[in-house]
Amino acid sequence: MNTKTLALTSVLIALGYVLHTVVPPLFFGMKPDLLLVMMFLAIIITPTKKNVLVASMAAGVISALTTGMPGGQIANIVEKPITAFIFLGMFLLVKKVKVNALSTVLLTVVGTIISGTVFLIVAMLVAGLPGSLLSFIGMIVLPTSAVSGLIMFFIYPVATRFSKRTSAAA
Repeated sequence: MNTKTLALTSVLIALGYVLHTVVPPLFFGMKPDLLLVMMFLAIIITPTKKNVLVASMAAGVISALTTGMPGGQIANIVEKPITAFIFLGMFLLVKKVKVNALSTVLLTVVGTIISGTVFLIVAMLVAGLPGSLLSFIGMIVLPTSAVSGLIMFFIYPVATRFSKRTSAAA
């Protein structure tokens, strides 16, 4: 992993932290995890196992430190690497066909649904949920996946132009 890749991944995760911090909790202390979008973008730009591990661990720790969900600390640390490697696998499959704004948006939506579901299952096992799993998926995960996809739609073209100019992509 070279310095440019590490720096770009760090900037994306930091931007994700800012987004994660400014979005208010919506339902029982849970907030949409927009840090995921930046983690996904870091994976798209540099789809290597090392980068996925670094980005997911950083995102997991930052999410754990900023969560308001009971049991969310452990859930974030467990969920981010699982989601990141599943996302990497999906991205590598899509990369064989065509990577464009639409495919990255669809991957982001699916990745966010996977992330939210894994997070909720882990949180449920650790601390329980103050409502049903399906209600949390319907009220938090699905709307967050739509917002995440929309953000990726606008950010992906800018990020790819930036990464090509700076030769940051692997």
